[in-house]
Amino acid sequence: MSANESKLAASKSPLRMKKDNHILTIIALMLLVCIIMLILKPGSYFTVLNVRSMIFQFPEYGVLALGMMACMIAGGIDLSLVGIMNLSGVLAALIVKNMVLIEGGEVANPAMVVPAIVLACVVAVVVGAACGAFNGFIIGYFGLPAMLVTLCGLQLYTGLAYGITGGPAINGMCDAFKNIANGTVAGIPYVLFIFIAVVAVVVFIMKCTVFGHEIYFLGSNAQAAMYSGINTLKVTIMTYMFSGILGGISGILITSHLNSAKSSNGSTYTLLSLLIVVLGGVHPDGGKGRVAGVVLAVLLLQMIANAFGLMHMSDNAKTFANGCLLIAALVLSVVLEKREAQKAAAAS
Repeated sequence: MSANESKLAASKSPLRMKKDNHILTIIALMLLVCIIMLILKPGSYFTVLNVRSMIFQFPEYGVLALGMMACMIAGGIDLSLVGIMNLSGVLAALIVKNMVLIEGGEVANPAMVVPAIVLACVVAVVVGAACGAFNGFIIGYFGLPAMLVTLCGLQLYTGLAYGITGGPAINGMCDAFKNIANGTVAGIPYVLFIFIAVVAVVVFIMKCTVFGHEIYFLGSNAQAAMYSGINTLKVTIMTYMFSGILGGISGILITSHLNSAKSSNGSTYTLLSLLIVVLGGVHPDGGKGRVAGVVLAVLLLQMIANAFGLMHMSDNAKTFANGCLLIAALVLSVVLEKREAQKAAAAS
């Protein structure tokens, strides 16, 4: 299939949707959270300090959720993202710590700070891409279920990260590296700009490139995509590579945010990213989903988590609420799909 043919097919894809009920639902839930907190904690929830606190927290798992989104739209899933994140973070931390010497709390070789951080970031992204490409090749070439392959990948990459660290966390990186996820400019966290840039790139890829449209076609009907001339193996590998790159970026962010790298960081992010993606309107079977819905779901989950924290509720209550939201999102997805099918049948 030529590039022109692919573009022509892309123009006829089901990407353009008149109305996204998932997005409307998320906005309604965000307003509900605001109303509840306006009643319960108006003096602490609606403050600049609290908003900044939320901004510092959500980008690391928000970027992971975008990787999960791409794989689920393609009809798969990536349960290895947390392992990729931690492996990339561990390698980045090792590079920074070994290249930038700290003596008496001060950097002994300041000329190495920028090269070390740049190299650490490049290595994290390349490792993420390699892990993702490996997942994609196993899934696409051997036809194995994505859930099983990436679950094994989670164990593999987590084990590699554990083997590199030997168990204990890698701590004590230089301040410049910590500032990636903890620094501010004019009171606005740097990490917000990083997240916006990542979202912009993902939107461009998913909406404006042949590769992005092929992801949707692959998730809608893999057999039809193959018979139409799309190289499904190539698209599968590239999709999981794309997801792995986002996992590597998330590894940089969480390592910088915590100033610590270990194999067990973000252990709850797998379930959280799944919840975000489904809540954001990505169809569990693939072929449907929008970046806007996923981003709004990230913000909603952060608002809820922050509200629970301010009300001193336990982590168990938060987990229970997330589970209820996930079930509700799945039910909503099925109900909306049936309603759309009924409308289409009635129209025909």
